[in-house]
Amino acid sequence: MSKIQKPKGTLDILPADISLWQYIEQAVRETAKINGFSEIRMPTFEYTELFCRGVGDTTDVVGKEMYTFTDKDGSSLSLRPEGTAGVARSVIENGLYAGAMPLKLFYLSNFFRREKPQAGRSREFWQFGTELYGSSSPEADAQVIMLAYGLFKKLGLTKVTLRINSIGCKECRPQYRESLLNYFSGYEKELCDTCRERLQKNPLRVLDCKSPVCSGIAKDAPKTLEHLCESCNTHFEKLKAILDACGVEYIVDPSIVRGLDYYTGTVFEFTVDSIGAQSTVCGGGRYDGLLSSIGGPELPAVGFGMGITRLIQALKDESLVPEFDNGCDIYIAALGEAAALPVFMLGQKLRDAGISAETDICGRSLKAQMKYADKAGARFVLVVGENEINQNSAELKNMRNGEKTTVNLTADDIIGNIKR
Repeated sequence: MSKIQKPKGTLDILPADISLWQYIEQAVRETAKINGFSEIRMPTFEYTELFCRGVGDTTDVVGKEMYTFTDKDGSSLSLRPEGTAGVARSVIENGLYAGAMPLKLFYLSNFFRREKPQAGRSREFWQFGTELYGSSSPEADAQVIMLAYGLFKKLGLTKVTLRINSIGCKECRPQYRESLLNYFSGYEKELCDTCRERLQKNPLRVLDCKSPVCSGIAKDAPKTLEHLCESCNTHFEKLKAILDACGVEYIVDPSIVRGLDYYTGTVFEFTVDSIGAQSTVCGGGRYDGLLSSIGGPELPAVGFGMGITRLIQALKDESLVPEFDNGCDIYIAALGEAAALPVFMLGQKLRDAGISAETDICGRSLKAQMKYADKAGARFVLVVGENEINQNSAELKNMRNGEKTTVNLTADDIIGNIKR
């Protein structure tokens, strides 16, 4: 019988790796908290209509990459391909927009897209995301950018580049759209099939195409910054002034448009060149019309999504992965049948007191138990046989420095010596 393997493009996060994930998750939560963001968790699947209306049916995400299925009642459901639309739905459904503003939310969740698996891109992936509702100011844009920047600093990452752009609002976007349409129409026969389809629906999407031919044509396309209205231009200049004042270096990159239709105004990316083609570790921007597009009120919003696996790769590339001590506090070896039950009970008393204690549950010899204690990374080892039980004492060995101490076979005495 053939063995069953995990689906293509998914990951097993093994015990040897989990400490690094938890280290990053802790840093994320600490950074989010000091910036005033509260955690939110959304359903793993939503009605497909949410993503069609919120993300945009001209995007690759909705058009090609979603995992969609029909429920038993005939409704169409999709595994969440991103977080912003789900959070927006939750904000509307639970009336969070009626509370104090700004509303600051973050999530640490897994998402699903049927993409071609490659380094830094999988079909199930994890993101740290932020959503700030209720402020249209450039200071709001700056805060979410500074939050991401602060996390990179906290983790020690230095080879991260911030790229910013503005893609305009509903006032100036139509003129820019027309300018793009005129430009790309001259190259329509050279564009890929997907971009020819996009051209009439949303020519901005052509700028985001990864095809070498389309991206080559896009290099000379009209720039968003040349078509901004006075309000968008003022907003963008203020954002740059704030980042300058905070000492945050950035590159103005007119090619950044982001891959989802809900973006308006400010867009940004943090890239790490060392991780290869998938160099964008964080991307976000402003999406002031998202809530109203899915049945909610007009409410300005800005946020980002940050890929956890790409963040991990960046930490590895810069040799910033800490050493984690995952060993148990103490291993208690039982010598002989008479010691088995007392040792098990002693181990349980230590665990009840918050000490990580291991005892033999496989019937191993003393030699095999000591090998296991070494593999388990035990900080201390205690060997208990019938003589030790009768004397109510045993020799506690510090496995880091070899020191030995005689201790009573009580949880309190053992804990006192371990902590000492």
